[in-house]
This record gives sequence, C-alpha cells and structure tokens, in this order.
Amino acid sequence: MPEPSSQESRGAVAGTGMGGTMDLAAGEAATLERVPGGPAGGGPESRPRSLWSDAWRDLRRNPVFLLSALVILFLVFISLWPSAITSGNPLDCDLAKAQDGSSPGHPFGFDGQGCDVYTRTVYGARTSVTVGVCATLGVALLGSVLGGLAGFFGGAWDAVLSRITDVFFAIPVVLGGLVLLSVVTSNTVWPVVGFMVLLGWPQISRIARGSVITARQNDYVQAARALGASPARLLLRHIAPNAVAPVIVVATIALGTYISLEATLSYLGVGLKPPSVSWGIDISAASPYIRNAPHALLWPSGALAITVLAFILLGDAVRDALDPKLR
Repeated sequence: MPEPSSQESRGAVAGTGMGGTMDLAAGEAATLERVPGGPAGGGPESRPRSLWSDAWRDLRRNPVFLLSALVILFLVFISLWPSAITSGNPLDCDLAKAQDGSSPGHPFGFDGQGCDVYTRTVYGARTSVTVGVCATLGVALLGSVLGGLAGFFGGAWDAVLSRITDVFFAIPVVLGGLVLLSVVTSNTVWPVVGFMVLLGWPQISRIARGSVITARQNDYVQAARALGASPARLLLRHIAPNAVAPVIVVATIALGTYISLEATLSYLGVGLKPPSVSWGIDISAASPYIRNAPHALLWPSGALAITVLAFILLGDAVRDALDPKLR
C-alpha cells in the first residue's frame, strides 16, 4: 500500500484552536488555510466590532440620519460662509420697500423695516448655530465632569451635587432667562450661552452620573481595580469611554432645544438685541405685520423649525444606533 505524501499528511491533521487536533481531508485543510477567518487566520471577519463601529454602520444606512446630517451640514456651511449664497447685507434696509413681497433678487420679500428677509434668514443661521453649539459643548463638558465625579466617588460629593441639581431643576428656564438676562447690556451671544450652561448642566450631570454608576459595576472595572489601577485610570480609561454614549445622545437632542430657547429669549427681548441678526429677533419684529406681510414671519419661523427638527431627528438616530437593546 503506497505511503501518503508529506503534503497529504500535513493536510490530514489540523489544530482545533483549543490545544487539540482533528482529522481533515487534504482539500478541507487547504481551504481552512486559505480562508482569512479560519482557525489559523486573523482576517477582518475575525476581528470583534466595537459599539462605535456598529453604530456608525447603522447610521450610514439610516435615511433619517443622512437627511438630518445633510441639513445640519448645510446650516454649518452657510453659518461660516453666508456670502456664498447671498451677496446682500442684513443691515441694509429701505423703508420704501417695507412689507413688499418677493421680487427679482429678493425671493423672500422685505420685512416691516424694508430689510431683505432672505439675507437676514441666511445670516440668522450663524447666530443660532453658534449659540446652540457653544451652549451644548459647555453643558456637556460641565455636566459630564460633575456628574461623572459624583457617580464615581459617591458619598458626600454625590449627595451635595444631587441637592444642587434639584435646586437648578426647580428654576423655570424662561423665567430664569427673563430675570437674569434683563440686566445684561452686552449685545453678544456669550451672555445667552452662559445662561444656558448655567441652567442646562444639571440634566447632563444626572445622565452622566447614572451612566458612570452603571459602568463602574462591570466586571472589567472590578478586574482593573483589583490589578491596582488608579482612580484616574479607572475613570478615564475604563469607565468614561463606556459611559459617554448616553451623554452624546442627550446633548445632540438638547442642541436643537438650545437653538429654540435662544429664539424664544430673543423674541421676548432679553436675548440678543438689534442690530444683531437672529431668527428670534426677526420673528418678534414680523409679528405685528402678520396680516399685511406674513412672508416676513414665515421664512425665519420655517428656518428655525427645520433646524430644530434636524437636530432632534439626528439625536433620535444616534440614540437608536447606540442603544444595544434595539439591535
């Protein structure tokens, strides 16, 4: 009986990956050697995917996310370069054209002061996006730090912070804005941003606190603690990356809320004030002329509604992608 060749002998036995061997035909063994994800391979299919990679894969397939992201990217573009789509000046007004309708070169018509509604609507996006982004970053940073420390250390720090957040939750946002911003004389966006950070951080803080408390009870955190990891390493390296997802979701949705709040405060006369350009200011100025010039109210109101809706839909899509229960 002929002896099997050395190649056939090598192909007849393959490792199981658990310290043992199993008999295989020569063709099957060769196939396993060629497949990247086989027992001896380390191809892409064998690499575990993280929560963030899975979330990004789901977001790319979500039409709601793609549509809202396109709207937000367009808003950011016109906020940075408004002159790319309009050549007018939002402060150039002609009383002779007050309340006129659309005309060549002025598709949205004119408001009660004779200002071009299209130009003011475009430039108003800069104020809204600036206030929304800066307020969200400030709230997310302050709330995450305070809430994360309270959830990680607990004890007296947690008790004191919980009582402070309860006090801030009891303050009505609009009423607080009327009281605090009525004494501010600055005509920039920073007093409005500071007010939003002051009253907005407790919500993010409570979310971050609960997320950190949940993450610190996981086995990998206990194992790292047993191996002698310092509190800073535990918090920054093991807990924070796994507790930041709820904060991102809430902050994304809150961004649209802050844009709406800025418009509300400006409408009431305590937010931004003329000659600043804001959708809230334009809506307030156009309200008395709603019967004679409804277009002056329609366009800034529509831009505000679309912007807020885009950020809310983006936050909902991110929440669905980052929630393991929905997979």
